[in-house]
Amino acid sequence: MHQTSTKPSKPILAFCVIASLFIGGWLGYWLFTHQGHHDAHAQPHMPTQWGIGIVPFVVLLGSIALLPLLKTTEHWWEENLHRFFVAMLCAIGTIGYVAWESGATAIGPMLDHSIMKDFIPFIVLLFSLYVISGGIHLSGDIEASPKVNTTFLAIGALLASFIGTTGASMLLIRPILKTNSQRKHIVHTVVVFIFLVSNIGGTLLPIGDPPLFLGYLRGVPFLWTINLWPMWATACGILLVVYFIWDNILWRKETYTSHLRDELRQDPLRLRGKINFLFISGIVLAAALIDSNKPLIGTDWHPFLYMREAVMLAFVALSLACTNDRIRKANNFTYAAIIEVAALFSGIFIAMQVPLMILNASGEAITNAMNKPWQFFWATGGLSSFLDNAPTYVVFFELSKSLPEGEMMEVNSGSIPISLLVAISLGAVFLGAMTYIGNGPNFMVKAIAEQEGVEMPSFFGYMFKYSIPVLIPIFILITFIFLS
Repeated sequence: MHQTSTKPSKPILAFCVIASLFIGGWLGYWLFTHQGHHDAHAQPHMPTQWGIGIVPFVVLLGSIALLPLLKTTEHWWEENLHRFFVAMLCAIGTIGYVAWESGATAIGPMLDHSIMKDFIPFIVLLFSLYVISGGIHLSGDIEASPKVNTTFLAIGALLASFIGTTGASMLLIRPILKTNSQRKHIVHTVVVFIFLVSNIGGTLLPIGDPPLFLGYLRGVPFLWTINLWPMWATACGILLVVYFIWDNILWRKETYTSHLRDELRQDPLRLRGKINFLFISGIVLAAALIDSNKPLIGTDWHPFLYMREAVMLAFVALSLACTNDRIRKANNFTYAAIIEVAALFSGIFIAMQVPLMILNASGEAITNAMNKPWQFFWATGGLSSFLDNAPTYVVFFELSKSLPEGEMMEVNSGSIPISLLVAISLGAVFLGAMTYIGNGPNFMVKAIAEQEGVEMPSFFGYMFKYSIPVLIPIFILITFIFLS
C-alpha cells in the first residue's frame, strides 16, 4: 500500500493553492465591483451549449474515480500537486466556458461566489476543525469487538451534531483505527464511520453539517433542525444494528492470531489535549454567531468580511501554541489529508458552477415537474452525492420557496414549505454519504485511513459495494415513513 506522497511538494502546493485563491478572489472582486453593467443578482440564463459546459466537471469526477485505479497513473495521482493541477485545469476549462457563453464580465461574479463566498469559508472551517481535533489524542487500545466498535460509532453519530461532522470525524477516526489495528477486516468499519460520523450524524444542529449552516444563514431558526431527530434516530439506529451484525460476522472470520494480538495489546483509554475542546467550542460559536451580513448579537455592529474565518484561524493558532507537539505526533498527524481536500475541492467548487447554473436556470421546469417532499429529498440527495451538498442545498432551498405547499416558515426574503425544507435538509445531509465527494470529511477520513495502511475502496467501489446496497434501502424506508 503506497501512502500519499506529499512532503516534497507541500511548500509548492501550499503556494499554488494560496496564490490561486487570492489571485482568483482578487480577479472576482475586481470584476464584480468594476463592471457596473453586470447585475450580480440576476438569474443566470440557460447555457446554450450545456453539454460542453459540464465537461470539466465530468472530467474532474472521472479523474478522481479512475486515475487511482489505472496502473499508469495510480502512483502519479498519489501526489497532491498532481491532483491540484488536474483540478485547476478543469477549473480553467470552466472559466473559459463561462467567458465564451456569458462574456468576460461573468467570470468575476462566478469566482467571487465559488471561491470567496463558498470555498474559502468551507476550507477554513474544515482546516480549523481538522487541526484542532488533531491536537486531541485518545490513547489506549481496547478490545476491537463489535460492541466496542458500535459504541464508537454511536458516540460519533451523536457528537457530529454538536462539534460538526469534521470535528467528530477527526477526533474519532484515529482511535477507532488504532483499536482495530490488529484486525484484518477494517474497511467496513471505516465506511460505516463515514456514513454515520461524517454525514448522517450531523443532522441535529446547523453546525453539524455545512448545508444546514447555510440554511441557518438564510433564516432557518438555529434550533429548528432538532425537529429532524426522528429521521436521524431512525437512520442511525438501523445503521448501527446493521453494522453490529456485519461486524459480528467478520469478527468471527478473524484469525486466531488476530484475536490473540488484540487481547494482548490492550491499554486503558486516556485522553490528552483536552484544552482543544475549548477551541472547538470557539470554532462552533464563531460559525454560529459571526456573519458579516448580520449585526453581532446584542449590537448594531456588523463583523468585517472574513472575521469569522479570522477568528477560526486564531483558535487554530492557539491550539498549535498550547498543545504539546507529542500529542500530534502520537496521532500521526500530518496536513496531507486536508491538503488533498483543498487540492481537489478548489477545482470542484469552480467546475460545479456550470451544473449548478443549469439547475438554477431550470428552476421553473423543475418545480413544475416535482412538488412533493419525497421528490425534493431524492433530487437534492442525488445531486448532493456528486455536487458538494452545501451549494446543492442552497439551490433547492431557493427553488422550494416558490411552492406554496402546506405549512410555511418565514425565512430571509420569503417563506419556505416546512415539509420541503425537511426533505431538502435530509437529502443534502444523508445522501452526502453516497460518494467520497458528497461531503468534505469523507475524503479526509479516507485519506487518514489510507495513511494508516487501510486499503480503502475506489470511488466506484465505495459506491457499488457499500453505499448503494447499504444506504439506499434505509433511505427508501425513510422516504415511506417520513416523506410520503
